[in-house]
Amino acid sequence: MILLKTERLILRCFTAADAEHLHTLDNDPEVMRYLNGGAPTPMEIIKKEILPRFLMYDDERPVFGFWAAVEEASGNFVGWFSLRLAVDHPAEAILGYRLLRSTWGKGYATEGVRALIAKGFSASDLQRISATTYEDNIASRRVMEKVGMTHVRSFRYTSEDLTKVDTSHLDSMEIWDGEDVEYALEKRDWLKKK
Repeated sequence: MILLKTERLILRCFTAADAEHLHTLDNDPEVMRYLNGGAPTPMEIIKKEILPRFLMYDDERPVFGFWAAVEEASGNFVGWFSLRLAVDHPAEAILGYRLLRSTWGKGYATEGVRALIAKGFSASDLQRISATTYEDNIASRRVMEKVGMTHVRSFRYTSEDLTKVDTSHLDSMEIWDGEDVEYALEKRDWLKKK
């Protein structure tokens, strides 16, 4: 199933056949640099933990979940985007994305994020969309800023927070020296800029 199309991308449901794509993505040390220090993700973890989570789909809330991103022109997998409801805040969603290094610098992250934000605000009762990244991940921060998100806080993950990470494999629960940053966009601000 296709969630949406942008100028160059298709965001579609994941399938079991995407395991190899996720393995390739999560085994590039540069892709994983700010997520787990560049550690590879074993195929067993992809197949038994990560992909099953990405395969979940809710007919009642189709805009929420994980979406495989493919180039419309070539059909090639370029990465994924996600929009998930915040656990304690039903009017807030958390945005995520991860792209193959070969696609960096082409504007795909901004294009996909912008489209997913528009879909999220238009097709649901969301009032806020947020995203986080490590403070040194300048490219990801730029994407958030380009789509109208603003920095709302800097924070440090705790060991307990790390146990809840479900989109990548962690070899260690060691806390990094730096901080993570949260960016957010309120629906009212998105509507003003639309």
